[in-house]
Amino acid sequence: MARTVTTRYDVAEHLRTPEDMAAYLEASLEDARGDAAFIAKALGDIARAKGMSRVARDAGLSRESLYKALSGERSPGFDTILKVMKALGLRLSAEAIPQRGPFSRRRL
Repeated sequence: MARTVTTRYDVAEHLRTPEDMAAYLEASLEDARGDAAFIAKALGDIARAKGMSRVARDAGLSRESLYKALSGERSPGFDTILKVMKALGLRLSAEAIPQRGPFSRRRL
């Protein structure tokens, strides 16, 4: 019987364009279910695709601290997220969540 050889899949190898990176981050945001570390890991994947040293320099962070912040093992501060997003050439945007039912409108 022939032996099957597998290799580890690395999403960073497939994130080639800014559009690919934005689509990946958007999909990750949808799948995260409130897990900030999951989002940090997705940003880490994108940063690896773009080059960690370059992203760290553009974000004003050390390469080591960028790896730690985007490892997915912890939730980085929002200021770090904003710096990394800018360095990656990406931006966050907000969208209203569709509400259903007669009592869906809330007053602030």
